[in-house]
Amino acid sequence: MDKELTLIGHLSELRQRILLSLGIIFVLMLFTFSHASDILTILKYPAIGFIDKLVFFSPTEAFSAYFKIAFFSALFLSVPAILYQFWAFISPALEKDTQKQGAAFLVFSILAFVSGVIFGFFLLLPAAIKFLIGFSQGVLIPMISVSSYVSFVTGLLFGCGLVFEMPILSYLLAKAGILNYQLLRKYWKHAVVVIFIVAAIITPSPDAFNMCLMAMPMIILYEISIWVAKFSNRKALFGKNECVKG
Repeated sequence: MDKELTLIGHLSELRQRILLSLGIIFVLMLFTFSHASDILTILKYPAIGFIDKLVFFSPTEAFSAYFKIAFFSALFLSVPAILYQFWAFISPALEKDTQKQGAAFLVFSILAFVSGVIFGFFLLLPAAIKFLIGFSQGVLIPMISVSSYVSFVTGLLFGCGLVFEMPILSYLLAKAGILNYQLLRKYWKHAVVVIFIVAAIITPSPDAFNMCLMAMPMIILYEISIWVAKFSNRKALFGKNECVKG
């Protein structure tokens, strides 16, 4: 009975934190929607020289595209608040010394996400757009709708941002005792195969260059995740030894 009540309590807390995060996103959307045209100008930057103008093919498409821009911009701005809610929910399951590292978790998580978005915006997107637009140059005339372009850009940027969170996730799982670096090292070759599959899915263009451009940072991040997990496991083991001595 106690376990059931505890589970219900956790689910209730999770629901409240999700609703709070959605509320923050909604409030930020009121701001970002009024600046959607300026944000679209920024999103078009990686396509300079390849896409001159974006078009729309239905009366509602422009509004729908601006709504997408407002939503994803609000989601991006609310990342710190969402990460805080995530930390507040999982921290009770972690050790006491780990619970005190909330500020460090937020800083490194935000930096990792922003680094992924920057990587996607300045490196991956221009290369992908260049390949995709130039693929049929001279045969077809590109007429890119604003809705498809916004979905394409925002999806790739958030995919990159989430991928760059790998070391942070590895640290949390290692501290919770769910993951250890020996397991990550043992299945390194399998992970590389999975990484290339994920890179092929995330990367919007099918060529090997862009897939490798996405896969290489993921492999590096996986290696970093191994060392992060190793550090976390050793630190946890050291803390247990101290408790035994005490």
